Amino acid sequence: MVQQDFIHKDLTEKIIAAAIEVHNTLHNGFLESVYEEAMAIELNLRKIPFEKQKPVDVFYKGRVAKQFFCDFVVEGKVLVELKAIKRLSEIENAQVLNYLKATSLPLALLINFGAPSLEFKRIINTC
Repeated sequence: MVQQDFIHKDLTEKIIAAAIEVHNTLHNGFLESVYEEAMAIELNLRKIPFEKQKPVDVFYKGRVAKQFFCDFVVEGKVLVELKAIKRLSEIENAQVLNYLKATSLPLALLINFGAPSLEFKRIINTC
């Protein structure tokens, strides 16, 4: 039986490797939008299918309360949210967990390019 912590392990390793390449090339200090474009280029170079700025509806009592756009959905399996901040906090964690709930995807990667070393976190949808 596959442990929940290792859902899509091979795919997440490929995504993280792409993010490491982007961070090693650009380093920290750019706006999030720069890393998003670079990440799209790197995923394309690695032939990893993705949707960028994928619209997701948030429902409240059967009605769309708001539509948001997640940075990437990779292979229709893993939500990827990028940040370019000093340090990840519980706020970003909660945001990504809510994105997972809205999409019903099982797994997200929260990736931060803003720190001197790349930060990433696997977040599991437990709902």
